[in-house]
Amino acid sequence: MNKNKSLKVGFIGCGKMAGAIIKGVISSEFLPASNIKGSEVNCEIAELASSRLGIDVITDNRLLALDSDVIFIATKPNYVSQVLEEIKSELTPEKLVVSIAAGVSTKKIEAVIGRNRVIRVMPNTPALVLEGMSGVCRGAYAFEEDAELVMELLSSIGKCIEVEESQIDIVTAISGSGPAFFYKVIEDMARAGEKLGLDYDKSLLLATQTAAGSAKMVMNRGEIPVQTLIDNVATKGGCTFVGITVMNEENSDKLFYDVIQQTAKKAGELG
Repeated sequence: MNKNKSLKVGFIGCGKMAGAIIKGVISSEFLPASNIKGSEVNCEIAELASSRLGIDVITDNRLLALDSDVIFIATKPNYVSQVLEEIKSELTPEKLVVSIAAGVSTKKIEAVIGRNRVIRVMPNTPALVLEGMSGVCRGAYAFEEDAELVMELLSSIGKCIEVEESQIDIVTAISGSGPAFFYKVIEDMARAGEKLGLDYDKSLLLATQTAAGSAKMVMNRGEIPVQTLIDNVATKGGCTFVGITVMNEENSDKLFYDVIQQTAKKAGELG
């Protein structure tokens, strides 16, 4: 167990994203389940969340804040202000507020809770399999060590980078929403294989393992440009070259730019 074994972390809201972080942190042994607590809006939802996540889940947000060193705000964006108003009397200077609500700026959070330490995070669901990707930015009153603590926690469930808050909506589009985009690409490739006569399950395995292997190749490339990896496979005149040519003719770069640009725009509007 690490040096933060006494750290108490609370999650206000125990939905899919919070659940992915909670399960990942427990699975990685960064913290024991006994150090993590959640809160939900009613007894039935709290009981279901407790059973699903293996932690105590209560229905009192103020009590959760009182009993936590780090408080994750994991509600839908439109409920953030309401929750912050509810708990702000419990936010002593020693407590750190971490928001994973898309589109809600640290300034908006600080406008409600004052000069408290705030870290904003955009995580993603592959945290469930310890392959998460998170972006972190600091509020006006957060310390460098606050960001380091949150990044250490999130690095136990994948990888983490610190960015400027002006860039966090781009992070949301690339990695926060990105898993769904990659699932879509994998599914489209698998269905193409099926239409051409290959069993769907076999086609899906081919697409999935190829995506995983290709991602690992990019991660391990060192100083090699990604374009070099493409060129190494797409030998001029070969079958891969034909496929890349089709992608270029269909402006796949513009497609993905539009996907990321529109998703980032929506993320900014959520707040």
